[in-house]
Amino acid sequence: MKSYSVFDILGPIMIGPSSSHTAGAARLAKVAASIAGKDIEAVQFVLHGSFAKTYKGHGTDKALVAGILGMDPWDDNLKDSIDIAQKQGLLIEFVEGDLGDVHPNTVKFIITKGNKEVVEIVGSSIGGGNIIIFEVDGQSVEFTGKYPTIIINHRDIPGMISKVSTILYDENINIALMKVYRDSKGLKAAMVFETDSIVPMDVINKIKILGDIYDIREIQPVKQS
Repeated sequence: MKSYSVFDILGPIMIGPSSSHTAGAARLAKVAASIAGKDIEAVQFVLHGSFAKTYKGHGTDKALVAGILGMDPWDDNLKDSIDIAQKQGLLIEFVEGDLGDVHPNTVKFIITKGNKEVVEIVGSSIGGGNIIIFEVDGQSVEFTGKYPTIIINHRDIPGMISKVSTILYDENINIALMKVYRDSKGLKAAMVFETDSIVPMDVINKIKILGDIYDIREIQPVKQS
């Protein structure tokens, strides 16, 4: 039987009526903003299931915008996030959509940056302020945002996992969780490492020059309370 922490039972410190619809939504958006990086110009939020039905009443819209702006779920400014975003020139749009057989509290972020690069992230708020990100730019992944995380897109060839994990070992970076994804043998694959400490940029650069690495994204952890 699954064990539950006090956090799971009581829920997070937050602004708003619902841990799933406010705290979880804010954390989802803050992680999405970390994945996309700086200079976010516009965000379209595609809301699925109960998010789509109740996002105004539960303050999910404000929480999502707050997260994109870098706010935590307990930030007093969360309730004014939409006005703040408009003053900053951030374009926001909420649309209802069917994202398939996923958790009812799921959102797809379509983020446009200043250089017109578009980043798409899909994740769910699964209760108690907890979240899961399961797709980045069409690539299946899975991580929670609780740990520093790196996503490495690479060519699916033997030895890639060993090469990356050896670099992390040599730099005394402990791997908390690791998963590997691929669509087809020998083509594109992705490694997701959740680590106990932030991976420094010089280590990221060592991974980049291994060869057969398409790109690396580093995601900072987001506090729950």
